[in-house]
Amino acid sequence: MSTDSPTASRRHTFAVAPGAAGRRLDLVLAAEFPQVSRTQFTRLVSEGAVTLNGQMVAPSRKLRAGEVIVWTPPAPRPSTELRAQDIPLHIVYEDAALVVLDKPPGLVVHPAAGHEDGTLVNALLAHCRDLRGIGGELRPGIVHRLDKDTSGLLVVAKDDATMVALGADFKIHRVRRVYDVLVVGRPPRAAGQIDTLHGRDPHDRKRFTTRVKTGRRAITNWRLVEDLGRAARMQAELETGRTHQVRVHLAALGCPILGDASYGRSPRDTDVRSIGRTLGRQALHARVLGFFHPKTGAWLEFQSEPPADFVAALDSLRALAAEDRAKAEARDETLSWRRG
Repeated sequence: MSTDSPTASRRHTFAVAPGAAGRRLDLVLAAEFPQVSRTQFTRLVSEGAVTLNGQMVAPSRKLRAGEVIVWTPPAPRPSTELRAQDIPLHIVYEDAALVVLDKPPGLVVHPAAGHEDGTLVNALLAHCRDLRGIGGELRPGIVHRLDKDTSGLLVVAKDDATMVALGADFKIHRVRRVYDVLVVGRPPRAAGQIDTLHGRDPHDRKRFTTRVKTGRRAITNWRLVEDLGRAARMQAELETGRTHQVRVHLAALGCPILGDASYGRSPRDTDVRSIGRTLGRQALHARVLGFFHPKTGAWLEFQSEPPADFVAALDSLRALAAEDRAKAEARDETLSWRRG
């Protein structure tokens, strides 16, 4: 599917791919634009914001390959509704076109229901006085996002041209994104690649899953960094950037992220469970971000050390692993003494 630039024109136009034939219009739209729920698209289709071959149709209309869908998103609320707020930011790099920052855990990226202010966008409006309206949505300058409880590197555009260029590179995966992760259990081998379909969970629209018959391709390359006995430290490098991709993929691998309430499971191991509860969030940190500068063409790459809560959880897991090794060595010595 091909989508018009949202900043050049607010219309999104694309042809139905053969793999989407026979599916409902609202389901295909929700898969193509995961930031909008199926319920929202059902309403938008009913209100005429979406047309099929130039005609209004029902949200349940089954699609045929090659048919043309046009979605015109509603106009954003006036940018004056966004308040500039003096919230501290950790700026890693900044120039006239963009800013790279290190987001702390717990900071919401853009306003949404339940988080109307106190977000990264509110902080950016105070830091960069000319961001209002960039991107045409209630998330000025935001090219990509991190979940509230995920920490790490994020790039923000300061003008429409930079927004479009960076958005295009993210879409064709011409960026480098590497995550540090603490997981429950251990991966099955030292390194590997996870290549699956990725779509919304039909039973819970807030979650995503690999268990879909149709969806967008998602690829994560992973490797074991440190064996922690009952847990592990891993690196996950994205080839694609689907919503919740690392969280979904590592759960599917059998080693869910420590502290992940949505995709993890509460460890039976009380010690590991206690460490996850103390952390209070998923142990996921965007450590490396690399991209081509839209203005100069130069490759820029940045690194960020995990925050204090991540390091504390890692230290606790290391201490637990050391205790386990000491107990195992003591048992081996006892058995050896008895045999001798």
